[in-house]
Amino acid sequence: MNAKPATSNETNWRLIPLETNTAAMNMALDEACAHEVILGNVSPTIRFYRWKPSAVTIGYFQSLEQEVDVKECAKQGVDIVRRRTGGGAVYHDYAGEITYSVIAPEKMFANNIVESYQQVAEWIIAGLGKLNVKAEFVPINDLVVSGKKISGNAQTRRSGILQMHGTILCDVDVDKMFSLLRVPDEKMKGKTITMVKERVTSLKQHGADDYTKIYHALHEGFIENKKITEGKWTKEEKQNAQILAEEKYSAQKWVGMR
Repeated sequence: MNAKPATSNETNWRLIPLETNTAAMNMALDEACAHEVILGNVSPTIRFYRWKPSAVTIGYFQSLEQEVDVKECAKQGVDIVRRRTGGGAVYHDYAGEITYSVIAPEKMFANNIVESYQQVAEWIIAGLGKLNVKAEFVPINDLVVSGKKISGNAQTRRSGILQMHGTILCDVDVDKMFSLLRVPDEKMKGKTITMVKERVTSLKQHGADDYTKIYHALHEGFIENKKITEGKWTKEEKQNAQILAEEKYSAQKWVGMR
């Protein structure tokens, strides 16, 4: 690799323990944190979080109307938010996943995008290994178990900061997911659902169904070989995140910008 490893023991990391927020607040906290990392006010940060209510996120470049059934989301009480990262639409079930974010100077990671994805993927793999679940990294940005996807990831690099986040599927409800997401050809929807069921898996399907144990295993995988301080959000981060959640990530101007 052509960059200093993110796992270098010279790096002091801050870890924000598992918390639950709305979709808008989760995205706002990532951006507020990135701003403070840029300024040097906080250490590179790892955080774990859940979504309540459950939510659909769409990639920065996606069309809201083409990707999401907005009316059905409202009917089911599912939030919708646009990410700063690229990639496809994702359904985040409150009871079905754990999400992480890594926010740090990009110089800590490989310049090559695939290699940088793999660096963080190794932390997830280490965590899943503690649950006796053997995962593998599949470029560009997925992790698979027995050939089936269990984690998808996305990143963006802005102002010298890498922000990468991803989901680890604890359980998966493909039928519900596709009741909220649109498919290019409605006539092929049934076949698409069947195909996804054949290609996606979850920790529950591999004998890991204790949410607390799953979180602790991932926690351990992420902190291995790092100097870690378990921390909390600063006053500035919380204030900025509140503003961003209300004025940006909850605003139709942002969510429906494409």
